[in-house]
Amino acid sequence: MNKKNLIGTMAAGLVFAGSFWLSGGLAMYWNLAAFVIVISGVAASLLLSYPYEQLANACKVAVNSYSESTTSHEEIVHSLLGLSVKSRMDGMLSLEKAGEKSSISFLSNAVSLLVDNFEEDEIRDCLKTEMSFFNMRRSECERVFHTMARFAPAFGVAGSVIGLIGLLMGIENPEVILKHIPIAFISTLYGVILSNMFFAPVAENIRNRTRSELINQKMILEGVVAIKNEQNPFKLERKLIAFLSPEDREGKTEELRNITRQYIKMKKKEKEEKDMVLREVPLVKAS
Repeated sequence: MNKKNLIGTMAAGLVFAGSFWLSGGLAMYWNLAAFVIVISGVAASLLLSYPYEQLANACKVAVNSYSESTTSHEEIVHSLLGLSVKSRMDGMLSLEKAGEKSSISFLSNAVSLLVDNFEEDEIRDCLKTEMSFFNMRRSECERVFHTMARFAPAFGVAGSVIGLIGLLMGIENPEVILKHIPIAFISTLYGVILSNMFFAPVAENIRNRTRSELINQKMILEGVVAIKNEQNPFKLERKLIAFLSPEDREGKTEELRNITRQYIKMKKKEKEEKDMVLREVPLVKAS
């Protein structure tokens, strides 16, 4: 989660909590029995619906979707253009170390297919298969939280029914009535809040994160295939910026030129250092 989202969430959350305080105080809206009814019901339903391993994985994905920043599309374009320039100047095998250093596993796998001299159809087949199963795994995690969002209001209603039954059972006893009225109303409140403020937003965040990563993977697929076909880096740059929004496309051509200049400068420096070492070797032998 970026800073703007975090600040906005905290501000909106404080305003939301403040609305409860303005209407009588936060203590009025806390009821342990109602909370336990909703949470335990959702938990039991989930364990009956999904294997424990899938639930644990869904929670892990949800935490990572908020704690880890995703690679931007601009960074993917920059990496692919750099690989394209390097491949054109030093050959395909020079990409092996670059692929190993990448922190993006999908890019590393794609580059390894290039280095191992897979054909274009084979590269597309391998990477599309990986994308398909990645999307399938993420969809399963998303579905877990959508299920929780669907179950929570239902168990809120169940808590209300439990409270009403307790109220009717003690209709002649004011203490019993006062004990069960909060359960009857607050259970529904908890179910609605948990569903629409926690579970559903987490599912949507996972979905949004997945779509962003799939775009990155599609860019890598097209970029790697272009490098395989030895496409000119400037043509590759024109293809890749199609994935970017109009405001993010400005300056990409100049960026490619800068990458090329930096790489040529680096290679020139390496060549000068190598020549210097070769000149020093005869002097050492002569001495």
